[in-house]
Amino acid sequence: MSFLSADSDLTRESYYAATVARTQGFPALSGSLETDVAIVGGGLAGLSAAIELADRGHRVALLEARELAWGASGRNGGQAIAGLACDQTVIEDQLGLEASRAVWAMTLEALDLIHERCRRFAIDCDWRAGYLNLAVNARKARELHDSHVLMRERYGHETTWIEPAELPRWIASPRFHSGTHDARSGHLHPLKYSLGLARAAAGLGVQLFEHSPVTAITPGATVRLATAQGEVRARHVLLAGNVYLQGLAPQLERRIMPVGTYIVTSAPLDPALAASLVPTQSAVCDTNFVLDYFRPTPDHRMLYGGRVSYSTATPANLKASMQRRMAATFPQLKDTPVEHAWGGFVDISMNRAPDFGRLPVDGAPQGASNIYYLQGFSGHGLALTGLAGKLVAEAIDGDAGRFDTFARLRHRPFPGGPLLRTPALVVGMAWYRLRDML
Repeated sequence: MSFLSADSDLTRESYYAATVARTQGFPALSGSLETDVAIVGGGLAGLSAAIELADRGHRVALLEARELAWGASGRNGGQAIAGLACDQTVIEDQLGLEASRAVWAMTLEALDLIHERCRRFAIDCDWRAGYLNLAVNARKARELHDSHVLMRERYGHETTWIEPAELPRWIASPRFHSGTHDARSGHLHPLKYSLGLARAAAGLGVQLFEHSPVTAITPGATVRLATAQGEVRARHVLLAGNVYLQGLAPQLERRIMPVGTYIVTSAPLDPALAASLVPTQSAVCDTNFVLDYFRPTPDHRMLYGGRVSYSTATPANLKASMQRRMAATFPQLKDTPVEHAWGGFVDISMNRAPDFGRLPVDGAPQGASNIYYLQGFSGHGLALTGLAGKLVAEAIDGDAGRFDTFARLRHRPFPGGPLLRTPALVVGMAWYRLRDML
C-alpha cells in the first residue's frame, strides 16, 4: 500500500468534513486546453496562486487529482501562526539578518492575507485570534524565553511572556511550565477557508478540474501536462502538490518526507467546561520537536492533534490512543469520548524551512525555468501557503524578488535513498522523542 492509499483511509471521519458541505463540484479534464498558467494541486497553495494570477489577468487552469482541499489543506490542525516551522535563526544563518527580517515580515503578511481574502470573498471560516506556545519543563521554558526575547529585540515581534504562576489563567492543564501568547496568530476551520478560496477562484474565471491527476510533464517553452483524458498546454506551470506529486518530479521528492499526523475531536462539552480549558479560546502548541497541538472549536469541542507516524503506517486504535493523549493534557476530559478521528500527511523538509523554487530543466539557464514549485511547509503552512501563492504570481508576472528570497534557501535530500530514508527517519525521530522527555 502506498502512503497515498493509506492516507485516503484517514479522511472519512474528519470533523471538518462533517461540519461543512461541499456545495460546488468541478469536472474532470477532458480534451485539450491551452492556458497561460497551469497549476498542479488544488490545496491552499494552488488555490491562492490561482486567485493571485487571475487578479493579474492571467488565464489559469488548476488540476486536482482528488477533490479540492482533499489533502492537508482541508484536514490540518487549523492553526494559522506567524513564522515558519523552523527557528528564524535557520533563515538568518543562510540568508543573513536583513533577508531573514524580510522573510519574517512576509509571514505576518500571510496572516493579513487570510483576513483580506475572508473580507473580499465573504468567507466565514470561524476565525479566532490568539496562539499559546507552551513549554513542558524548565529547560524548554528557558529555550522558549530566549526565543521570545530574540524575536522582540531583533524582529520587533511582541508576544506576552507567561510565568509559571500565571499559567493557570491561560490554560487549565497541569502539563505545562510557562509559555508565550501571540495575539496576532489564531485558528480557523481550514476546509471552510479552502472551499471559500475555491469559490473565489472560480468566480475570477479560473478553470478548476477535479479528479484529474497529472500523469506526465513535458517541459518546453510551452509545457504539456497529460491526464488520463486530456492535456493542458501552458507557458508556466506551478507544482503545488507537495507529497502528492506521486513521481512527477523525483528530484523534488527527495527533499521532503511524508509524515503522518493525527487529530481527534471530543464529543461536545458542557460550554462552561469548554470555556475553562483555554479561557482565551486560543490555539495551543507545545514546544517539543514531536509536538502536540490543540484548540477549542465553536461548538464546544476540544480538537486535539499530535501523534505522528514517520513510517507512513497509521497507528492502531487511533481514537483510543489520541483520547489518552488529550486526557494527559486535560485530566478533566478523561471520560470524554472522541467522536472524530482522522489524519494525513504533511511535507517535512530536512531543516523544516519551506522549499520554493523552479524545477531545473535541461537546456534552461539557471533560474530561467518556467516550472515553479512550492513544498516543504513542514506542518506550518496554513497561512504561509497563501503568501507562497502570491509570491509565485509575482514571479510569473515579472517580479521574482520576494520569491527568490525563499528560493535561495538551501535544502538537502533526506539520507538513505528511496528504500532507506524512511527507516533512517524513524530512528532519528526516536532520538528526538527521547530528547523531548529530558
